[in-house]
Amino acid sequence: MTFFLVASIVKLFVVFNVIMVGVALITWFERRVCAWMQDRLGPNRVGPFGLLQPAADGLKNLLKEETYPASADRWLFILAPAVSFVPALLTFAVIPFGSPLPTKWGEVPMVVADLPVGFLYILAISSLGVYGIVLAGWSSNNKYALLGGLRASAQMISYEIAMGMSTVAVLLLMGNVSLSAIVARQQGSIFQWNVFPLALAYFIFTVSAFAETNRIPFDLPEAEAELVAGYHSEYSSMKFSMFIIAEYSNMVTASALMATLFFGGWDIPFTAWDNAAPWSVLKTVATGLAFLAKTGFFIFVYIWVRWTLPRFRYDQLMAVGWKVLLPLSLIYLTVIATAVWYLHDQLHWAYDTRFALSLFAVNMALALPLFLVLDRGRLVSGSVERRSA
Repeated sequence: MTFFLVASIVKLFVVFNVIMVGVALITWFERRVCAWMQDRLGPNRVGPFGLLQPAADGLKNLLKEETYPASADRWLFILAPAVSFVPALLTFAVIPFGSPLPTKWGEVPMVVADLPVGFLYILAISSLGVYGIVLAGWSSNNKYALLGGLRASAQMISYEIAMGMSTVAVLLLMGNVSLSAIVARQQGSIFQWNVFPLALAYFIFTVSAFAETNRIPFDLPEAEAELVAGYHSEYSSMKFSMFIIAEYSNMVTASALMATLFFGGWDIPFTAWDNAAPWSVLKTVATGLAFLAKTGFFIFVYIWVRWTLPRFRYDQLMAVGWKVLLPLSLIYLTVIATAVWYLHDQLHWAYDTRFALSLFAVNMALALPLFLVLDRGRLVSGSVERRSA
């Protein structure tokens, strides 16, 4: 019991500090990538390659004056950043980030809390962050902040359903809601990673994750062209920083979830060396680096999309959520459930590469009509008309 308690405290301390340092480095990385895309230099003054710029920004915000709007609800105004900040950190607790670490006291699973209902925990806790945004908008007594908070709540409701439905397909195929079990089920062949048998679920999850984390092209709650700064218009100093840390922490968690649910988690592709005992420190380090690389790739995709795509209009945001993603996720779940039932119960196939590739073919058969519907004659018909002209 003492060993379990000490190991949990150490893991909690390490994960918290890695996330906080990682968020700081991601802000630096995003500014450097943005500068590279726009043919600029980016931060390069504070420290080597500007690596200490996040520390300078954090110190600046720490020393800045705290301001409170005269007509704001003071206690809710103070509470809102914490309500947004804490769930962003708690959600990472159930995500496995490496193979078990052997010690002389026993094996230590590389997850802070290996809950048997880990994925349900993430859905429950991650949805609490929007309360902080709504409280910030309402307590500021500012019309722009209030509009930002209302947009955030409507956006969360619109895309939470589609995200949940897309992950039901994962749970249906894996037969478990424990993230450690989901990772273990994907080991064996790279084609058993859920991105192949559940390709459309991955597409729906990714689009919904962008909306859930309020990132471009779905950053309507803080659209600076319309709402000044949205829900945190009246915030300054460290309270403002807490909202930024929460946003980037949610981005890290969403990226880690994509890697865990669809890309094998900490599984190293093209080898079975990392999947079975005896465990070793080398395996733990190697699988941890593999998980870090996958998560880092999706963080780069977040940054890439931000500096590539324009922001949607609000009516377009709602239309995508309710008219496209929700019906698509319901139809997709029905088709995949039928396909899994037929392959498993009628043909008596075990879940292997053949099973996964058969589901991948079903996904591709659904993707073609989906593309034609979403295209609405812009690419396919348009190119045919231009060629005939």
